[in-house]
Amino acid sequence: MIRFEGASVVVEEFVETPGGPRTAPALVPRTILHPIDLSLDGPFTSVIGANGSGKSTLLTLVNGLTRPSAGRVLVDGIDTVREGAAVRRNVGFVFTDPAAQLVMPTPLEDVELSLRRAVKDSSERTARAHAVLAELAVDHLAQRSVTELSGGERQLVALAAVLAVDPQVLVLDEPTTLLDLRNRELLRRTLRTLVDTRGLRILLTTHDLDVAQDAARTLLVDDGRIVADGDPAEVVAEYRQQAGVV
Repeated sequence: MIRFEGASVVVEEFVETPGGPRTAPALVPRTILHPIDLSLDGPFTSVIGANGSGKSTLLTLVNGLTRPSAGRVLVDGIDTVREGAAVRRNVGFVFTDPAAQLVMPTPLEDVELSLRRAVKDSSERTARAHAVLAELAVDHLAQRSVTELSGGERQLVALAAVLAVDPQVLVLDEPTTLLDLRNRELLRRTLRTLVDTRGLRILLTTHDLDVAQDAARTLLVDDGRIVADGDPAEVVAEYRQQAGVV
């Protein structure tokens, strides 16, 4: 279970104050997320909301990329601040742009890099890397340059690199944003399959309301608060009404 216990995020920003050019900017607090009490125990949860609402920050709390300013976040009982390394071993994170995660020349090398700490034998590492690429049906791309891959292929390779270390929770931040229709549908099918075959728990943010409704539960975030939580179709309908789009 993922638990948010009074977790909030407040940052300090420099703001110009009146009084002329010699006046130093003031450092003022800005609340990104108001205190959240929430338990996530289902297989697939989606998070929707406008840009700047705080939904991506909510995700980064789950693997310790962001530390709560107050309260705490627990993943299967492990505190994301006190035991951040242990949390990150269990929580895989896939960013919006897979290019930000693919650092090696080929998909095979990228997945092998993810395995370097856990698997010391190079032959076993290569075999494990091929296996996870094959699981996502992209093993034929193993030796291809990552610069030659399509957006969908890159997203699947980035996903393979995360899955290689067997996380219990998979967090994805707007994973379909850069994908065309065919690759979007491919990723949707892949995520549903991973829930069924690996028993992964998935948490993702998305602006794609069809993708949001693939989940078993949907959260709506607005101005740093969770304003709706429940059945995906109902929460999406509330979001449409809130946005004036029916």
